[in-house]
Amino acid sequence: MLANYHTHTTFCDGKNTPEEIVLYAIENGFSSVGFSGHGYTPFDERYCMKDTAGYIKEISRLKAKYGEKIQIYCGVEEDAFSPLDRAQFDYIIGSSHYFHIGETYYPIDSSYDYFKKCLEAFDYDAVRLAKTYYSAFVSYIAKRKPDIVGHFDLITKFDEIDEMRFLNCADYLKTAEKYMRLAAENDVIFEVNTGAMARGLRKTPYLGENLLYILKENGGKVILSSDSHSVETLDFYFSEMEQWLRDIGFEAVYELYDGTFKKRFL
Repeated sequence: MLANYHTHTTFCDGKNTPEEIVLYAIENGFSSVGFSGHGYTPFDERYCMKDTAGYIKEISRLKAKYGEKIQIYCGVEEDAFSPLDRAQFDYIIGSSHYFHIGETYYPIDSSYDYFKKCLEAFDYDAVRLAKTYYSAFVSYIAKRKPDIVGHFDLITKFDEIDEMRFLNCADYLKTAEKYMRLAAENDVIFEVNTGAMARGLRKTPYLGENLLYILKENGGKVILSSDSHSVETLDFYFSEMEQWLRDIGFEAVYELYDGTFKKRFL
């Protein structure tokens, strides 16, 4: 079954309307699709939804119009620093796109130039940046228990386009693995997210292979996600990722069906 629950539209920074995505999903044999607009972040309005009520209303309209052909869910990608009213949504993806020092929020994934400013804030000490990022993110996960954890190791997004500050650094890998173990103690589902692959930034997904092995050892749950910003990437590299997960030892991925997250065996 084809399904994707990390989907962005013109309500935030996506290229397609929700209806265009639903029609594409129906035409391409999807069993379900979930929308996950960027939740409002008052400290940075560049990418988030500014009309959340309109978004919820539109997804509700599409459920009524196309519900006999495909299951449609109204989710949200909530940032760790800006929690939302969970009751308004069918599910939440909990992600961390920032760290903050004092009153300043630093976006880690908006562009490579911005990311270098993040490094500069830590005197280019990538491990110290990672500890700050993961510590706050894991605290959020433990407190909030989002249905899905979004791109846990997002700070590695630009590692393959210039200097590999993280993935070739033993101290970083130890740090990420430590926080992965802590995050895995919570009963949440973790994305295997191919979004950076679709954009040509990475050859591998979030989570990295080392983190997936730790998650598997700790009985963690995974879900396939394309972090789609256009219809063409709605199931990007999913079949290859399923094989990769089988090779690591996962027996199932989770999907949202009839309003409940359920196992689909690989």
